[in-house]
Amino acid sequence: MSLTSFSQSISSSPYSLYGVGSLYDSDFGAIPSIGSSGIALPSETFINNLNPSSLGYLPQNHFMFDIGGKAIATTYQSGSRTENRNNFQFSHIAFAFPVTKNSGFSVALRPYSSATFKISNLKLPIENSQEYYYLTATGSGGLNNFDFSYGYRFGKKLSVGVSAALLFGNTTDDRNSLIVNSVTNIHKKTDYNGLRATLGGQYKIDSTLTIGSTFKMPTQIKASKVQTVQTITDDVVSTIESDVVSDTDDYYMPLEIGVGISKRFKNNLNMTLDYEKSLWNDSNQSELYGDFVNQDRFALGFTYRAKKNIRRYWDSVQYAAGANFDTGYLEVDGKRVNNAAISIGLSLPIENTFSALNISYSYGQKGRISDNLIKENYHKISLNLSLDGIWFVKRKIE
Repeated sequence: MSLTSFSQSISSSPYSLYGVGSLYDSDFGAIPSIGSSGIALPSETFINNLNPSSLGYLPQNHFMFDIGGKAIATTYQSGSRTENRNNFQFSHIAFAFPVTKNSGFSVALRPYSSATFKISNLKLPIENSQEYYYLTATGSGGLNNFDFSYGYRFGKKLSVGVSAALLFGNTTDDRNSLIVNSVTNIHKKTDYNGLRATLGGQYKIDSTLTIGSTFKMPTQIKASKVQTVQTITDDVVSTIESDVVSDTDDYYMPLEIGVGISKRFKNNLNMTLDYEKSLWNDSNQSELYGDFVNQDRFALGFTYRAKKNIRRYWDSVQYAAGANFDTGYLEVDGKRVNNAAISIGLSLPIENTFSALNISYSYGQKGRISDNLIKENYHKISLNLSLDGIWFVKRKIE
């Protein structure tokens, strides 16, 4: 695939052309600041969306709410041109509360993927031929993730959890193929829906060290499409299909295995380290312009809080930094579309609860300028508002 030209109106990654689009990283609380790591972090002061078992550590009588958004400035580079784009994205909305003293429940709504793109004059070879055709494509839509999670803690050390996610949404795709003097236009709207389960566990080895793991089950996302196909030759329009409803290839999500550790040093410095493996090869699916391949992801983060004088505001502020790298799950023209990013952030406490305004900045690179592919350089600011309210407490003074 050669992305030799891309339109002035790209509003999302051109790699969202693939599958159900580019995947979102909708992380809660301070997680964006620490490289999106935290599989082993318990939900003692915030909602941890990376591991449902963390809900077993929710504090009693605390109702937690989290909402966030991202501002992203991206520079797209190919071998011949450069383009800048800015956009703002809704990240998530979630709430969680303890069910018993050893268990907790959460509900969250967030985007799963975005398939918004516009690509012009993409030169592609005709199969079993020496000839080429030119493709112009525009797309919009994506999938949403609505999940319910429950975590239960056995004693003080072991917690397990399960999450059920409903994935739903649709994508709209318009493609014009120019071959010599004939244009074929395909307008397609595809609806998706499916369920996916996630299992998780956390174990506190001691008061300073916790390990965690997650298993995202493979699943099949059902798809159906409505399609219209027209050809234009010498100004003569011929309709081959008109709003034809049919089944299409389902989308397969792979088994994803994650492990992580959380280590605290001297009560004020904490380190998180995660590794995740996504077995895309086992999904046995491919794209017209590329292939799905196994993905490895590494994430590292650090947080620091002075805690010298709790009456001084800045001593209660949490400082964070992190980095992550993933090999990507797409291979285009034999080249991996990988991603690497670094991040820093602050958690600004609100009043005397666990409420905080989490601000993070990250810089990253995706893809490469090679074989006419596109490289993305992006600056991202994430704002997550984590609110904590003490509910269900009987009034002591009437």
